Amino acid sequence: MKRILLKLSGEALAGDKHMGFDDDTIIGVAKQVKQLVDDGIEVGVVIGGGNFWRGRSAKTVDRVKADQIGMLATIMNAIYVSEIFRGEGMMTNILTPFECGSFTKLFSKDRANKYFARGHVVFFAGGTGHPLFSTDTGVMLRAIEVNAECIFLAKAVDAVYDADPKTNPNAHRYDEVSIDEVIEKNLQVVDMTASIMAREHKMPMKVFALNEENSIVHAVKGPFKGTTVTV
Repeated sequence: MKRILLKLSGEALAGDKHMGFDDDTIIGVAKQVKQLVDDGIEVGVVIGGGNFWRGRSAKTVDRVKADQIGMLATIMNAIYVSEIFRGEGMMTNILTPFECGSFTKLFSKDRANKYFARGHVVFFAGGTGHPLFSTDTGVMLRAIEVNAECIFLAKAVDAVYDADPKTNPNAHRYDEVSIDEVIEKNLQVVDMTASIMAREHKMPMKVFALNEENSIVHAVKGPFKGTTVTV
């Protein structure tokens, strides 16, 4: 593959702390991404904000304001993680859909392509820039815009299931599933908006567990142990 987008959950970056950052986890991610970059693969990264803020569960804050806080959480994550990536020898840039002073650069496809051509890892932060959309929709939108070949979803679970395997020992595990079946059965690989976009624009996805050894490298280069979502 030439160009991919990697989606990391904010909670996964917190490790066992469940809040904030776990540097060992992030350094492990950085070392794996460095392997991909050294092999000539262009890597874009989208990070959720759940290690700081879960806006949809906020009961005392207006949904629009809660989502705005969540967008800012993803930017904080991108700034922090990109610095650790730099410490591992990579060049990084952070693009956002709205101005953040000198903290980030404003997103455009041309700007992203320029950074990819230079071998930089590009962080897409701030979601879509609008409330009521999740980072699932954000990563799908950016993947389509920059012509990524696949989205790699690093999650707390190791694959796609038809129920929560932690609470249902009979949950069915998928090695491969079509995006049509994901939508029909509401398998929640990504949210419904992102799922429909994936079907319309034929964007494949791979789901795997972040905490398994070398899981990112294996997901991209093999052997792959997660779920492939076909289009």
